[in-house]
Amino acid sequence: MTDAQTDTLAGRTALVTGASGGIGRAIAVRLADAGADLALAYGRHREEAEHVAERIRAKGRKAELWSGDLADPAVAVELVERTRERFGSLDILVANAGVGQRSAWDEVDLETWDTAMAVNTRAPFLMAQRALPGMIERGWGRVLFVSSVAALTGGVIGPHYAASKAALHGLTHHLAARVAAHGVTVNTIAPALVEDTWMLPGGVDELRSAVPVGRLGRPEEVASMAFAMITNGYLTGKIITLDGGIHPR
Repeated sequence: MTDAQTDTLAGRTALVTGASGGIGRAIAVRLADAGADLALAYGRHREEAEHVAERIRAKGRKAELWSGDLADPAVAVELVERTRERFGSLDILVANAGVGQRSAWDEVDLETWDTAMAVNTRAPFLMAQRALPGMIERGWGRVLFVSSVAALTGGVIGPHYAASKAALHGLTHHLAARVAAHGVTVNTIAPALVEDTWMLPGGVDELRSAVPVGRLGRPEEVASMAFAMITNGYLTGKIITLDGGIHPR
């Protein structure tokens, strides 16, 4: 990585949720490579999250590790507040954490539906709602929601998952238009069938055959696209798919 790339985000602080999974880990490491300090949020996989923090600290960047259940609205708010208290500001929010128990449409119960909406939609909104005022005040900020191609195609996990991710797209368009003039961008990346993630369903061979490029995506490829979106100040209000050609539109 060139010197210009390594100091792109020097002095910035990022909060990444779902940091113990493949995509969250890859995005966090990519941001650290560019000079950002990281607040890493995770749910259950502490050992994996600690490994991510160690990698970031080895690069000379700061890393704080916090656990919490984003189904609790207080946790979403607390993560933003703790990040600001620890680092002094929050410049980049990557709302990556997601849940989705695979269920047929006629088997989704109220708890499954509400949990998906709470973690996948409400928590990102609450974090953005709390983080945006500071970004606006400083004249620079980035919000990146991590959605899924399921939001556009319906996917295979279930209606609760598809609906919760589709809601992020509407949220993106609404917020982006209202903060763009303040130097703040809001975008969404929608990947599909990425290896080394907790959300990958079904058998690998069957999944691979469904991808036009003939293989699963890699977390580092998602991180590369996410990094480009975060560092481009002219890109906002966009839903960018990264799916190997599954959804060509």
